[in-house]
Amino acid sequence: MVVEPTKRESAKSEPIKTEHGRRIALPVVGTVPMPGPQHLVFYAVLVSLGILEIVEWPVVGIVAIGHLLASQHRHPSLQQVGEAAEAA
Repeated sequence: MVVEPTKRESAKSEPIKTEHGRRIALPVVGTVPMPGPQHLVFYAVLVSLGILEIVEWPVVGIVAIGHLLASQHRHPSLQQVGEAAEAA
């Protein structure tokens, strides 16, 4: 018996193209922005360094979080928060 995936199930695995770039729906987290190819390569190399034990895992985590935050400096919601903090 072949079961066809429903439209909802197939939409979860495919990236969603929006005005702010591609987004992907994750089961627990929700819809998150998908990083560009250059960022994905950076994360892959960073994880590889952790797997090969060249860099310790806490350092990998800190660098990944720092890179993620630095790459989101143009995100519209972060700009709104900054403008609100500036006005206060």
